[in-house]
Amino acid sequence: MPPDHPAREIAHSWQHHLSKDRRRSAHTVRAYAATAHRLIAFLGRHLGTAVDGGALGRLQPADLRAFLTTRRMEGLGNSSAARELSAVRGFLAFAASERGDQTAIPRLKGPKRPRSVPRPISPDEAFSLAGEAGEEAVHEWIAARDFAVLLLLYGSGLRVAEALGLTGGALPLGDAIAVLGKRNKTRIVPLLPLVRDAIERYIALCPYPMTKDQPLFRGARGGPLNGELIRRVVRKARATLGLSDRTTPHALRHSFATHLLGRGADLRSLQELLGHASLSSTQIYTAVDAAHLLDVYRNAHPRA
Repeated sequence: MPPDHPAREIAHSWQHHLSKDRRRSAHTVRAYAATAHRLIAFLGRHLGTAVDGGALGRLQPADLRAFLTTRRMEGLGNSSAARELSAVRGFLAFAASERGDQTAIPRLKGPKRPRSVPRPISPDEAFSLAGEAGEEAVHEWIAARDFAVLLLLYGSGLRVAEALGLTGGALPLGDAIAVLGKRNKTRIVPLLPLVRDAIERYIALCPYPMTKDQPLFRGARGGPLNGELIRRVVRKARATLGLSDRTTPHALRHSFATHLLGRGADLRSLQELLGHASLSSTQIYTAVDAAHLLDVYRNAHPRA
């Protein structure tokens, strides 16, 4: 990116800070850095001058409001606009610390984000989905792989990226498995016998060697398995089974959490199992469980 504004260098430093010091995910780093550069480009037009650290320190709420208005006109929804504003605040706070400036960041109320409550699927649906996923596989080992991945998402509450990030270093399998989650934090999650058996069957059928530095779950040509392929397999399977469009690989993680909560798990333990940085992220499952119980009541009670 051309150094048309001195503030570009601050944005590059912030990008390095997010990646190396804060250990944010590559996706988050790219998105936040892109926001910083968009803000700088906008301010260059908006202020009619080169943007440097001093200009960033003199920003007013009206300037940020104008930036967000422009982004909304480009089609940004409420959730994306809220994330954009969060990235802007982080960038401006970093720029202020780089200058040794204690100036307060311009306050601007962010757009309201609808708090969507994920709907879990039943255990029977989870197992049916995993079984159906491999029906169209051209090789038996690929069918076993897809079954194992989906059972792992449901049985251990993993994110798709976490499951596909496992390597042969996880072998031999035991009663638990170490998972590298967001912000490069490792957590230990349980490995149910049924899930372990599914993974071991896949390993026995897989034509590629399981070395410590290679992905555990392989693509058809032996490379890392792509998460989009798992999502595509789930889309086909849910259509065949007549399940909701909200039945996604991530919904299996939601179901893991909801079913544990329904069986009496406390929020702190659930937070650790899911790898949430804050308890507020886990608390949404109290609403999920209540919504699930309400659905059961409405379907079962004659006067509901």
